[in-house]
Amino acid sequence: MIDLLLSNPLILLFTVIAVGYPLGRVRIAGVSLGVAAVLFTGLAVGALHPEMKLPELVYQLGLVLFVYTVGLSNGPGFFASFRRRGLRDNIFVALILVFAAGLSVVVGKLFQLRPPLAAGIFAGSLTNTPALAALLEAIKSTWRQGDLATALADPVVGYSVTYPVGVVGMIVALALAQKIWRVDYAAEAQQLRSLGASVRQLSSVTLRVTRPAAMGRAVSDLRHAEAWDVAFGRLQRGEHTELVTGETVFLRGDLVTVVGAPEDLEKVALFVGEMSAEPIDLDRDELDYRRIFVSSPKVIGRRLRDLDLAHRFGAVVTRLRRGDVEFVPHGDTVLEPGDRVRVLTRRESLPVVTAFFGDSYRALSEIDILAFSVGIGLGLLLGLVPIPLPGGITLRLGLAGGPLLGALILGARGRTGPMTWTLPYSANLTLRQAGLVLFLAGIGTRAGGAFFSTLHRADGIRILLAGAAITCSVAVLTLWIGHRVLKIPLSLLGGMLGGLQTQPAVLGFALEQTRNELPNLGYATVYPTAIVLKIILAQVVLALMR
Repeated sequence: MIDLLLSNPLILLFTVIAVGYPLGRVRIAGVSLGVAAVLFTGLAVGALHPEMKLPELVYQLGLVLFVYTVGLSNGPGFFASFRRRGLRDNIFVALILVFAAGLSVVVGKLFQLRPPLAAGIFAGSLTNTPALAALLEAIKSTWRQGDLATALADPVVGYSVTYPVGVVGMIVALALAQKIWRVDYAAEAQQLRSLGASVRQLSSVTLRVTRPAAMGRAVSDLRHAEAWDVAFGRLQRGEHTELVTGETVFLRGDLVTVVGAPEDLEKVALFVGEMSAEPIDLDRDELDYRRIFVSSPKVIGRRLRDLDLAHRFGAVVTRLRRGDVEFVPHGDTVLEPGDRVRVLTRRESLPVVTAFFGDSYRALSEIDILAFSVGIGLGLLLGLVPIPLPGGITLRLGLAGGPLLGALILGARGRTGPMTWTLPYSANLTLRQAGLVLFLAGIGTRAGGAFFSTLHRADGIRILLAGAAITCSVAVLTLWIGHRVLKIPLSLLGGMLGGLQTQPAVLGFALEQTRNELPNLGYATVYPTAIVLKIILAQVVLALMR
C-alpha cells in the first residue's frame, strides 16, 4: 500500500481527503474539526515514509485558490470595514503579533535556542510560510555566525515541529472559548447590523400614511434623512396602484408596502402612520413580482442605481438574495453573478425585465475563465513585487498575500470594462472548498515526516513546548481581549484569529462552527496586515536573538 501511494501522488491526495474529510464530521463533546481534519490525516500519512509527500504544487495551488476566492467574496466588505471597525481590528492584530515576536525572543533565550531556530519557531507557531521563506533568504544573505548549513536547517526544523501545534492550538482555543462563553452564533449574526442587513430576516407590511411629517417630501429624501434600511414597493391611492420610486410623494390615506427587518418596519410605521391589514400586495392584476437570477454580463458588477430600472422598465428591486441570506438592496448595491433579485413591475414588463437580468441557470454554472486566470495571475505577480524596508530588508507578499490582496481589490471593484472579476456564489464556494482541501492535504503530508522525526531529537520537546507556549499565549490573549474587552462577536473574532494566524484551517473550523459567512469577513480584514507583519517580525526575532 505504501509503495502504491509513493508512486501515485493523485491516489495519495484523494486517499488523504477521503479519510480526513469524514473524520472532520465526527463530533466530540459537540465540537468537530471539520475540514481541518484533512491536515491531521496528512500529517499521519506523511509520517509513514520520508518520501510520502504530495508535490509542492498541490498545496500551492490550493492556497492560491482558497485565498483568491475568499478575497473576491470579501473585497467590498474589507474596504468598507475601514470606515467602521477595520482600523481598530488591524491595530489590535498588529499589537498581538508584536507581543508574539517579543514572546518568541523571551522563550528562545529561556530555552537557550539558536537564533535561526527561535525565528523558525515564531514562523511555525504562527503558521506563516512566507515568513519562513523570508528567514531563509535573510540567513543566506546576512549570516556570519558558524555553519551556514545548520543555520539554514534550523528554521525549517522549528517551523515543521511547531506548525501543527500552531494549527491545533488555535482550533482548541477557539473550541474552548465558544464552550466556556456559551456563544450563540445565530444570535450574534442577528445582532451584527453594522455589517449590513444581510444577516436579518426580512418581512413585508402595508402602512397607511396618516402623519404630516411623511407628507410633501420625496421618498428618497425621507429614506436618507431618517436612515431607513427598507425598500418600498406598491402604493395604492384610491383605486389606482403604482410603484413607489425615489420621486414619489406620500399623501394622506395612501397605502404603501414596505420590505425590511421587523425593527426597521416598526420605525418606519411610527413615522409614516400606522400598520394596515389591507393586503394590497396580493393584488397582482396590475403590478406583479418575480424572483430573477442575475446572470447577464450587462448587469453583473454594476450598481442598481446605474441600471435606472424605474425609468427604463418601471420596475423596482425590493429584495436581493445572495447565497443563503436575503437583504434589502440599495442604489449602491453591486450585483453579483448568482444573485436572486425580487423585481416588482407591471405584468406586461416582466418578460423584458427578466431578459435584462439574464435568469439563466447555465450561465451561472460557468466561470469566466479569462477573468479568473487574469485575476490570479495579477495576484501572483503582486506577490513577487519586492517591498524594501528600513535596514536593508526586502519582503514579498508571496503566494498567499499577493492573490489575496489582489482579489480584495478586484472583488471590491467588481468589474473593469467588459471584465467581470466576481464569481457566482456557488462557484466561489466550490473553488474555495477545493482549494482549502488541497492546501491542507499538501501541507500535512509534507510536514508529517519532519514533525514526527524531530520529536525524537534531544531538543524536539523543547521546540514543541516553545511553539505551544507562543501559540497558546497568542490564542488566549486574542480571544480574551477581543471578546471580553473589545466586545468583538466570536463569529468575527474566529475569522480574525484565522487571519492573524494566516491559517485557512482555523478559518475553516470557524466557518464550520458558525455556519455563516461572518468569519470570512474577519479573516479578510486582518489577513493582509498579519502576513506582512509576520514576514517583518520573523526577521526582527532573528536579529534580536543574535
